[in-house]
Amino acid sequence: MNARSPQGLPARLLLAVLRAVRTYPRRSPLTLCYVGLLVLGHVWVENLLSTDRADALRGYISTNLDNLHDHPVTALFGSALLFDGTLTDIASTGFGGTLITLGLGICCCLSWAERRYGGLRAAAVLLGGHIGATLITAVVILIALRHGWYPDSVRQDSDYGISYGAQTSLAFATLALPRWARLPWAAFVLAWPLSGDGEWPGPLPDFTTVGHLLSAGLGFALAGTAALLAARRRRTEAALATADAHT
Repeated sequence: MNARSPQGLPARLLLAVLRAVRTYPRRSPLTLCYVGLLVLGHVWVENLLSTDRADALRGYISTNLDNLHDHPVTALFGSALLFDGTLTDIASTGFGGTLITLGLGICCCLSWAERRYGGLRAAAVLLGGHIGATLITAVVILIALRHGWYPDSVRQDSDYGISYGAQTSLAFATLALPRWARLPWAAFVLAWPLSGDGEWPGPLPDFTTVGHLLSAGLGFALAGTAALLAARRRRTEAALATADAHT
């Protein structure tokens, strides 16, 4: 059977997957190291620490208002080293979240950003989404508290993990798709945070949903900026080539 025929599509897909796995360490070393840290951190907290110590650690790195006021740097960067999900309970909704954030967001989309733009820019996308969305969400929470839209207990709520940075990476990876697929992908990125069963405490959804929507917005904004810069570079190169041709 010809691998180029329609019947050979599964074979081509399998070869593409195997090639991507084989070249992953070379093309996305930063993402690979980050995924390794996340998995090791997850195993350490979930399986090696006692329940009390694990809960205390999660509470300390949570990016809630009290922690951001008391130890903002530790909370922001510590939170980015754990993910709030499961690797083993495949029948749970938490595993679905792990597939989207760790699987799609980090392993796939962040890896693409690293291959396309380099490790430093990929890290900037991840940290820009994680830190930027967290801080903007904190401002939204303060406004909501002032208007009575959130209960005061939200100041100590648990909020840690990679999901904001992963959401920004998901949105940024819109650039990797053909034009016909970009709108459906954007709809998915915006819709999945709204698919949970959480109740709206007032005119706003819960603050984690707000954070995911804000991080998606940051990712789309970064993607748009990157597209504009690429278009400007192409125009400049074309103009220089035209000028060289006339000299």
